[in-house]
Amino acid sequence: MSAIRFEITHVCKQSGARCGILHTPHGDVETPMFMPVGTLATVKFLSPEEIKALGAGVILANTYHLWLRPGEDIVDKAGGVQKFMNYSGPMLTDSGGFQVFSLADRRKIKEEGVTFKSHLDGSTLFLSPEKSIQIQNKIGADIIMSFDECAPYPCSYDYMKNSVERTLRWAKRGKDAHQRPEEQALFGIVQGGEYQDLREMCAKTLAEMDFPGYSIGGTSVGESKETMYKMIDYSVKYLPWEKPRYLMGVGSVDAILEGILRNVDMFDCVLPTRIARHGTLMTSQGRVNIKKQEYEEDFGPLDPECDCYTCKNYSRAYLRHLFRCNEGLGSRLMSIHNLRFLLSLTEQARKAIREDRFGDFKAELFKKYNLNSVDSRGF
Repeated sequence: MSAIRFEITHVCKQSGARCGILHTPHGDVETPMFMPVGTLATVKFLSPEEIKALGAGVILANTYHLWLRPGEDIVDKAGGVQKFMNYSGPMLTDSGGFQVFSLADRRKIKEEGVTFKSHLDGSTLFLSPEKSIQIQNKIGADIIMSFDECAPYPCSYDYMKNSVERTLRWAKRGKDAHQRPEEQALFGIVQGGEYQDLREMCAKTLAEMDFPGYSIGGTSVGESKETMYKMIDYSVKYLPWEKPRYLMGVGSVDAILEGILRNVDMFDCVLPTRIARHGTLMTSQGRVNIKKQEYEEDFGPLDPECDCYTCKNYSRAYLRHLFRCNEGLGSRLMSIHNLRFLLSLTEQARKAIREDRFGDFKAELFKKYNLNSVDSRGF
């Protein structure tokens, strides 16, 4: 029996987009949904209670970073990641694979796994499919990921083919090593870069392995938006309709809406909190750079259409002041707003799907924010 159950509640008659409910051991979450990223079992500057109040369901934590600090055994002794960080809702952990290939130095990829240097102290580390699952079993999130290689973009067909074939072997090994399938749902990850036949092969093979859900990996790594949407198309068409789909590392308005149109159910990205810390806000009027002098005497709310704590209580002038003074409260308030903006976006998307008008909803937002479906820079 799987740890999760996915229920599709409505398919938009206008667009074919879908909404549903993901039933997990720590609660039910409506989809499509955006998941805030809490790398080290914390969403930077925000408390778990604040995240919950924003309307978030699932929080993502990072296997690689929690393995290094404080260590999976500490999290396990605390009673699992939810108890460790005092979050009552569902959680998801990635496999650690992306960090191994993006942060670590001098990595060596072999069939057994990957040997690399820690980004913290340079010590030699080894991560295999079995080790990744073992760590995630101890961390204890509701949804966990298969260990895979996130290949660079661009790369040759031959390199990608070898990488995908190894990733599939690693997926099988990870599934065999999984010790808590009734408590934690293990997702397979579709790789294959921009190559349609490799995406098809990977998706079909993973579907045959019968994972509880599937992730689409290897996107948002430097490719154009047009290429990314093709990657999604090449992946979802071969995945089981009744299983949840998760597009990894995507958090711009245009990409989320395009993903929903393609029947993606779950999204995550560090984008909203990262750009907030640098003074960039996502608003109903477009992006706002709070550093600009034009906001020095702007005593209106950051976003008059937003219902978040920040917009109800603080002005653009005050946020600019906090940012210029490098005050932590500024990062907190702006992170609250950006996360609420994307959580509200998915709430509105679910409503539009239920009302059979998601196509119109997407078109309205693309026009409002001057986006396009071919190669927009995003928002």
